[in-house]
Amino acid sequence: MRPFTLEFDRFHLELGPQTCIMGILNVTPDSFSDGGKFNTFETAVSQGIRLVDDGAHILDIGGESTRPFATQVSEQEELDRIIPIIENLSNQIDVPISIDTVKSVVAKEALNAGAVIINDISAFEKDPAMADLAAQRDVPVVLMHMKGTPETMQVNPGYDDLMLEITNYLESRAAYAMKKGIQKNNIILDPGIGFGKTVEHNLVLINHLEKITALGFPVLIGPSRKSFIQNILSKNNKTPVGPDNIKAEDGSLAAVAASILKGAHIVRVHDVEKVKSATLIIDSIRNA
Repeated sequence: MRPFTLEFDRFHLELGPQTCIMGILNVTPDSFSDGGKFNTFETAVSQGIRLVDDGAHILDIGGESTRPFATQVSEQEELDRIIPIIENLSNQIDVPISIDTVKSVVAKEALNAGAVIINDISAFEKDPAMADLAAQRDVPVVLMHMKGTPETMQVNPGYDDLMLEITNYLESRAAYAMKKGIQKNNIILDPGIGFGKTVEHNLVLINHLEKITALGFPVLIGPSRKSFIQNILSKNNKTPVGPDNIKAEDGSLAAVAASILKGAHIVRVHDVEKVKSATLIIDSIRNA
């Protein structure tokens, strides 16, 4: 695996020999797995600290659900949800905070509050001002592939050539980011597991992830508790497997392991403690 180094603000992350774990903190009432669990100030701060204590290298905070068929919230509502939490956590934890948003106004205020990474699922397409902000603030960015929008992405998604289309898209968005003044070593690519993909699309993406890593950027992947895992497991159970079922977490560990062995540098997950143990073993095998 090609190693990368991310140096920004006061942080230094070595990506490659050790898998980087991004812990998910959704401060929303309607996210697909943890919606409503951490949408108060106290529960969100407590969970953020717990994720870091469990071994998260990055804490990704989002105030708007991007689950399939989710509707948008206003800038102000998103800001009200995340800013107090980012301000508090940035003074308590020693890992970088990533802001998961498609709105440049929200990202700017999050950076002012203590976030140091922008995670944009629209790859700067939703709000072109996001690229200018990232360039001005010289922060790492995650650019993700999504077919459609959260409201439409799971309505019969189709591709003529899945890997070619996603690879070309990510390459073009990285080129756009660099044209806007973002340094190449600040760009991370995410193929967008579950964002406009069928079960088979997600499986193919993970199985051929090396085509994404060949673009020459660190790769982030987020299979944690996604519906393709639930669907596969539900077929082999008498009752449906939901996102909070222990079987979904076990399936997530398998998807994370496969992703790392296929070249993922960063894994975005809900259960950091379990993934930390798994990545220690996977990394030891890869580095032997």
